[in-house]
This record gives sequence, structure tokens and C-alpha cells, in this order.
Amino acid sequence: MPASSQWLRGPGERLGGVSGMVWVWQGPPAVPAARGVNDKGMAVTNLRLLLDGLTAGPACLVTVESTQGSVPREAGAWMAVFADRLVGTIGGGHLELQAIAEARLRLAGTAVNSPAPVRYALGPALGQCCGGVVHLGFALLTAADAPGLAARLAPRHHPVALFGGGHVGHALARVLAPLPFALTWIDSRDGIFPEPPPDGAVCEHSDPVQGAVPGLVPGSRVLIMSFSHAEDLDVVAACLQRQRQQRDLPFIGLIGSQTKWATFGSRLRSRGFSQDELAQVTCPIGIPGIGGKEPEVIAVAVAAQLLLSLKVA
Repeated sequence: MPASSQWLRGPGERLGGVSGMVWVWQGPPAVPAARGVNDKGMAVTNLRLLLDGLTAGPACLVTVESTQGSVPREAGAWMAVFADRLVGTIGGGHLELQAIAEARLRLAGTAVNSPAPVRYALGPALGQCCGGVVHLGFALLTAADAPGLAARLAPRHHPVALFGGGHVGHALARVLAPLPFALTWIDSRDGIFPEPPPDGAVCEHSDPVQGAVPGLVPGSRVLIMSFSHAEDLDVVAACLQRQRQQRDLPFIGLIGSQTKWATFGSRLRSRGFSQDELAQVTCPIGIPGIGGKEPEVIAVAVAAQLLLSLKVA
């Protein structure tokens, strides 16, 4: 292990009633991320911890291969088990404890390292009452496996285009940073974005602001909250025009009241958009029922709505 790098140990959370330790890797990154991997927060993500940790020794990668019924984590979730540390989680509880024990037996060479998934029923025998079934895969890893892991395990981030760098825009950019979204943040004004921007955010100046709409990544979820109602209207119109041609924006959200949307609807119909086209716009935005108009409250409500939109899609 390089002298400039070390694993720091601190109090851990309780897993299945057993108090553990949290290990945090501190040192220079030893393995570059593969081309095309989203670098959102790489310095502190589990993927980076895994890649760096492999420079110190082997690990056993535990992956949720498939599930049935109620289970703590989804297929694709993973955990890396080193001889004396963990990275990631497959859901905690006795399932995770048994998986850790199995992984360490394989690391020590005292268990057969079969590629076949292992079935775990989440019932009384396992001390859990979820009622589902999890199939776990176990794979031994060394530093030579790092390049392929970067591409395989990098989390998927869904593109979001945020138009507007006001108070709510700033709060929303911060809330979205740790979530599974790749943010493009757009404004027509100079000097509006924080320095540095939130992790993973790509800031873009566009004047006119609606000029950025044709270049959005396909599949982008669009949030519109500029400093100007005139800009908001132009961005909405540009999104609807793109929908006519491509239909590749799964969510178009506009900040504002029902009164604002009624006014916008009238103006958009005068531009030739039909009622069916207007129905593609969500206004107001945010999970219904959440009170408060503070920027941070609005940001949480909107982020939750975006997460729900992933399930619908």
C-alpha cells in the first residue's frame, strides 16, 4: 500500500444487530475511471472506493443477480467484501451478514468459488421476514479487473435539464447531486452558477435560453424555472416543438401556479399547440401535498417527483 494512502476506521452502523466498522479509503486514486463513466462524485462513491481498494488487495464482489417478491435491494445492487473492510451494501440484515461470511470464505480459499448464483430465502431461517428470494453472485476480484468494473458497475444517471439559476434552481441542483441524475443546468445570464458547481452538474450559458432545447440529451427530464415568465414560455414552446418531432422528453415540468399555467396554456394554443400537446407539461411541479414555499422544500418535492417519474417510465 502506498505510504500516502491509508484506510481510516470509524464507528459503523448496525447490520442485523451486529455493530460494525466503516472503512474510508484516503489516498490518491490508483485506477482511472473508464472512458464514458459518469464521474459524478467519483472521489467519494462506492465505485471509487472499490477501485482504489483493489490496489491494496483482492475483494469478493457480491451482486444481486435476481429477486422474487419483497427484498431489500434491487437486481444490480452490489457490495465488495475485502478481508477487513466493506464497500457498498446489498440491503443489510442477516442476508448481508451471511453474504459477507460466504465472500470471506471464498477470499480465504476455504469455499468453492463457483460462478453459480446462491439462493437466499428471506424467511425465518435467515432471521428476516421480507418473504422474498434473492439470488446472489460471488466473484473474486483483483486490480486487473478494475477497468472492466468501472464500466460495469458505474451507476446509471438519467439526464435532467434545469432551466433557471434562481434560488429554487440552486437548491434543486444541490438536492439532485447525490441522486441518479445527470444534470445540465442552463441559464441566459452570466455569473449565475456557483463555483464550483454541484457534483456532476454541467453548467451551460444559452442566450436565448430556449436555444438549448434542441441539443438536449434524448430522454432528458426538463425543469423550467427561469427568472422570466417570458423565458419560461419560450422554453416550454421549444420543448413542445421538439416533442412534435422526436417525442423524447419524458417529463416537462414548469414551476408556477395553476393561474400561471392557465395563462401559458392560452398563449401556447395561440402559437398552434393542441390541448393534447399541452397535457405533456406538468404545472405546478412537485409532489402534491408538501407544504412550504422555501426553495429547499420545493427542491425536495420536485426531486421526489422526478424519482417517481423513473418508476413510471
